[in-house]
Amino acid sequence: MVHHWSQSAWASVPAIEPITVALYLAPGFELLAVSSALDVFRLTNKAAGREAFRWRIVSHLGGAVRASCGIAVMADADLAQERRHLIQPQRPVLALVFGDEDDERRETKVLSAWLRECRQRRIGTGAFGCGVAALAKAGLLNDRKCSVHWEALPGFKERFMRVEAAPTVYEVDSNIWSCAGGTAAFDMMIELVKHHCGEPVAVSVAELAVAGRVRTGDERQRLPLLRQHGRLNPTVVKLIELMQRNLAAPLTMADLAAAAGLSRRQVERLFRNELGRSPCRYFRELRLEHAKLLLAQSAMPVLEIAVSCGFVSASHFSRCFREAHQIAPHEARKLPVGRFLGASTPRPGARDTP
Repeated sequence: MVHHWSQSAWASVPAIEPITVALYLAPGFELLAVSSALDVFRLTNKAAGREAFRWRIVSHLGGAVRASCGIAVMADADLAQERRHLIQPQRPVLALVFGDEDDERRETKVLSAWLRECRQRRIGTGAFGCGVAALAKAGLLNDRKCSVHWEALPGFKERFMRVEAAPTVYEVDSNIWSCAGGTAAFDMMIELVKHHCGEPVAVSVAELAVAGRVRTGDERQRLPLLRQHGRLNPTVVKLIELMQRNLAAPLTMADLAAAAGLSRRQVERLFRNELGRSPCRYFRELRLEHAKLLLAQSAMPVLEIAVSCGFVSASHFSRCFREAHQIAPHEARKLPVGRFLGASTPRPGARDTP
């Protein structure tokens, strides 16, 4: 087998002690994120021809932990053992959290205490997907920037107001690593290898993983409500980003045309060609999606949600929401979160009104 990575990439990397990483798994963790992290560590060791990273799996009680997909992973240690490692030679260089413990259970307090102690001892911390909430609950993200999955972002911002949460692929702030989960885990782990081992090594690992492109942390997670994958016209992308920044104060067609430096007719044609609907309809769907996430993730009154999403009144919001989802906002709130969030793309033929 011919490798296209270069062993010489390691020539400038000193043969220091392996970097020890503790990976905490909470019930319902995302297997894709864990496997991405472990495979990056494994490939780094393979490329190096030595143990550059070593790791151990930790859970609250040290037993098996079941992922969201149903697969169980056995832990190497419980959290009490791991806390003792903090004052022993086996102390980790980095502590990573996958998944989040229930707020009402003792596990959350114990996990928060461990994370705070790691921070006090200058051990790097990180989290993936919903695990970012564990860092926030421990107070580690106050006045810092972090990445949060786009679906969880509205509720996260309402709950943790001191945290600068962003819908980026990943963020690194003061040696606190956070990513949105999913395939973003791989991108962040490649950056972590670059941070500890240098860029040539990170490039080698990405090549071994057959990664066509590794995203940078500040890239957006998604462009919402697309009907198919593919590149969009840059002007449309610019206007979508402008809409996302102005959900509470909807922009007019004149505003969009001025921002794009085009006529209203040209903007209208661009959206219909690229997205299959008018700018007004797309903007309304964007605001309704944000409202749906707030209904599912927060305790905000319906009127406050309506105002924060740019609707003139609760009745106007309810009418638009029912037209899009065939259910009233207060009724939707009673549905199980998974069923509610999984329901729904606005139905075809909806009116193009703001």
